[in-house]
Amino acid sequence: MRFIDTHSHLDFEQFDADREQVIQRAQDAGVSHIVVSSITARNWDSVKQLTEKHQSLHAAYGLHPVFIKAHKAAHIEQLRQLLAQSNAVAIGECGLDFFIKDINDEERQQQLTFFIEQLKLAQEFDLPLIIHARKSLDIVLKHLRQHTGVRGVIHSFSGSEQQAKQLIELGFYLGFGGPVTYTRAQRLHRLIQALPLDALVLESDAPDQPDAAHHGMRNEPAYLPLIAQTMAELRDCNLLEIAAKTTHNAQQLFNLDLC
Repeated sequence: MRFIDTHSHLDFEQFDADREQVIQRAQDAGVSHIVVSSITARNWDSVKQLTEKHQSLHAAYGLHPVFIKAHKAAHIEQLRQLLAQSNAVAIGECGLDFFIKDINDEERQQQLTFFIEQLKLAQEFDLPLIIHARKSLDIVLKHLRQHTGVRGVIHSFSGSEQQAKQLIELGFYLGFGGPVTYTRAQRLHRLIQALPLDALVLESDAPDQPDAAHHGMRNEPAYLPLIAQTMAELRDCNLLEIAAKTTHNAQQLFNLDLC
């Protein structure tokens, strides 16, 4: 039984003390591949070094909307050059976040500008996107429609079933992680039950968003099977089916060699 973690931040300092053990625990748990997403230009190099060191880790380079104050216009050209020279499997983490407290109109526009530029890069390099979207899904959908041929995954999806179906029609996958394991997450549970398994992928978002069994603790990719087990219970199917299908979906999206 094999799993793919489509979203993690294993380069973060929370893993500095035991990163190698974290990666080994993931492999022992059946998590054979892990996508490591970047957030600013400052951590592109750490993601690059880490993913080049481990065959099971894969790099995604992007500019995260929450860190808009760290981004500069020149970073888009630097990102283009990095994508041209690297073996990135995706562009991300990018997107829009209008949930941020005290966000102003200028920052909203800056987020949108960087998002659009990364959509263009996805078209240019024919790479999938890893999209962060909080309180902004309708605007994200609008711009995905305007950039034909883009594909990717909506990280930590929490929108409506209607929005989910629109994204699926555009060829996007939906990422689900630790939050689905909480009993209070009834809306997420209904989504897991209603949406086609062909459109779902697993993610840890480690070190963030731990599952219910590890609430308040640092998250790890090794906990991915607990998320899959919850999904299997919600869909009234066996764990093997969830593992096989979500792994296939992730492999197709990121063009991973699973041999």
